[in-house]
Order: sequence, then C-alpha cells, then structure tokens
Amino acid sequence: MKIAIQGFEGCFHQVAAQGYFGKQIEIECCASFAELVKKTKQQPDVDAGIMAIENSIAGSILPNYSLIKNSGLHIIGETYLQINQHLMVLPGQTMEDLREVHSHPMALLQCMDFLEKYPHIKLVETEDTALSAKHVRQKKLKSTAAIAGKLAAEIFELDIIAPNIHTNKNNYTRFLAVSRTPVATAEDANKASVYFQTSHDRGSLAKVLTQIAVAGINLSKLQSFPIPAKEWNYYFHADMEFDNAAHFEKALEKIAPLTEHLKVLGIYKKGKTH
Repeated sequence: MKIAIQGFEGCFHQVAAQGYFGKQIEIECCASFAELVKKTKQQPDVDAGIMAIENSIAGSILPNYSLIKNSGLHIIGETYLQINQHLMVLPGQTMEDLREVHSHPMALLQCMDFLEKYPHIKLVETEDTALSAKHVRQKKLKSTAAIAGKLAAEIFELDIIAPNIHTNKNNYTRFLAVSRTPVATAEDANKASVYFQTSHDRGSLAKVLTQIAVAGINLSKLQSFPIPAKEWNYYFHADMEFDNAAHFEKALEKIAPLTEHLKVLGIYKKGKTH
C-alpha cells in the first residue's frame, strides 16, 4: 500500500502510518495537510492517508476537521501515538561537541527543560523534526544535533545520545486514517465520526445531545465550527463511542429530524496506542 503522510521520511506521521497499516507500506510525503487530502483523493496510486487530528497537550488541529469534512474522504480508522523526542547526532559526536540543535519549533519547546541545561547551545528552528535529522546526516553536520523520533535516527543512521528529552511524558497525538472509499463496517466497530448542523433555535443542540445520551452513546469529542455564510451559526463534529453499532444507528434515527444536515464521516474501531 502507498499511504500519504504530512511531513518527511522518518516523521511521526510515518510512524503512525506504520502502526496502523503495517511496516511494509510505501509513503507519499506531503508538504501540507491540504496536499495530503488532495493526493489521497485524486492520486490513483495512493491507497489512503493518515493525518493528525488532535494532540493531548496542544489540542485539536482545527483546520484538519474542515479539510476532511469538505474533501469527501471517509474516515476508516484511527491510531494514537506517544510522541517521544530524542537528541541525535552523527556517530562519534558527544554532548560536549554540540554547538547547535535543529528541530521544529514545537519539538524545541517540548524539550526546553532539557535544552536550558546547555545555554551555550544555539537552538535553530526548522520546518520538520525528521528533515532536521536528514540534514545532519546529508550535510555531515558535526557539532550539530537534531531532535526527532526514533525512526528518523534509524533511517538516517544517527546516534541517540539523549533519549526521551521531552518535558511532558504524556504527549499523545491522535491520527485519522482516511480513504476515497469507505470500508465495510466491521462487527467490532465501536466508534463513529459525524458532522451535523442544527438550527439557531434555543435548545436545538441540547435536544441532539440528549438523544445521543439516551441511546447509550459516549460523546468523546464535540467540536464546533462557524458557518461562514451564516453569522453565529455553527456546525459540529462529533466522535461517538458505543458498545453496539445498533445503538449508534438508533441515535442517528433520533437526531436526524433534529438537525438541518447530518453526515457520517466514518464508522470504525477505536484506535490503539503505539
């Protein structure tokens, strides 16, 4: 399979893709999430895409919800990845040799408690963690380290001289697997993503949420988005968890009359953490 990812070879999106689809996949690197959606939708040799949707520390990646909603792609699954940042160098280099550390601004921020112990080291912001590791290898940058994931160190044959240097050890990112065609609903499916729009009448959203609760559905995510053509009107993205798919179908029947628009983006099995 060829899977579209956002980022470069060795990035966390590739790790998530391997965790979900298997390590034998090919990857199609994309510079942006918009490009990922476009290639997944239009490029025949791309079988699916995997894209980050929220982080346990930074929160939701709001533009990605809209990208999926407007793309016509189907959510076929999800996976969770623990984000571990490592300091890596060319073989033979040590902490004493370092003069610069290169990485994405968010990765640098996540590792600031560690980096502040070395005030003489210059921090250089780059566009991607894995790309930083690639540059260290390709340009043979001595006295320079990159902060990236373990896969990047393996691909670019760098030594990890300081593992797990991120401050918050409970940093997880949720990724969605998306495809041009929906997959048949599995018997063990226990989660669904939908979007719906309600009227601007008082209590309209509350009526929808009440029916979801009555059907025995756990609403694990509810995200609102403004409707550009209608001031102060919103549509909602909802992730629903259930023990029985029949309960979800019952909930849809109950809330459909209470919404102006309702679309199921995908029914799938709740993801595992890698």
